[in-house]
Amino acid sequence: MADAPPGSRADEAQPGLRRDDPRAGPRPEPGISGAANVVGALALVLADQAADAVTAAAGGSASAAAALSALLHFLDRPSVDLLRQVLGLTSSGTVRLLDRLQASGYVRREPGQDGRSTAVVLTEPGRRAAENVTAARAAVLERAIAVLPERDRDRFAALAGQVLVGMMRGPGASRWICRLCDIGACRGADGGCPVGNAASRRYQLAPKASSPLPA
Repeated sequence: MADAPPGSRADEAQPGLRRDDPRAGPRPEPGISGAANVVGALALVLADQAADAVTAAAGGSASAAAALSALLHFLDRPSVDLLRQVLGLTSSGTVRLLDRLQASGYVRREPGQDGRSTAVVLTEPGRRAAENVTAARAAVLERAIAVLPERDRDRFAALAGQVLVGMMRGPGASRWICRLCDIGACRGADGGCPVGNAASRRYQLAPKASSPLPA
């Protein structure tokens, strides 16, 4: 019953939920369109379910899952600062996360290219954990679109891509949209990643399907 909408018959026995009452007079005009409200609910339930799945797969936090996924799919020996930018964490938070991942045997730190920075490298157990994260996320998302007929899925993806492009931010942004993406899916999709393509056009950068842009 937890997912029944307020005011529905399914919630009548649950105290504390507001129900329609004709004595209350007309409702105020909503401050959001129905379409936007549905998108918000969809985004929330997908985020909740995906976060639960990837966190369980990583055996840690959502940030740990995102770090493992990014290291598997598109980060190649990143510096601690680049990983911080991708994840949207503070410097100290990133260091603490790496400490936990290293203690779990998932990553190791090595000297960076300039001899002063530190590079983050995925270990073999970390690779297996990252693959589990990818599979857990995929299961949630594939289950979500399973209700759509096959003929509608490409159209849904195209519309979702337009929304993503509209929310794109500029270079240097933190907490990358693609931090949990399976980049192989971008390479396999017709036209590639809509956000990566839009960023390449906007900032006149050479598009690289395997090198996501901060957005």
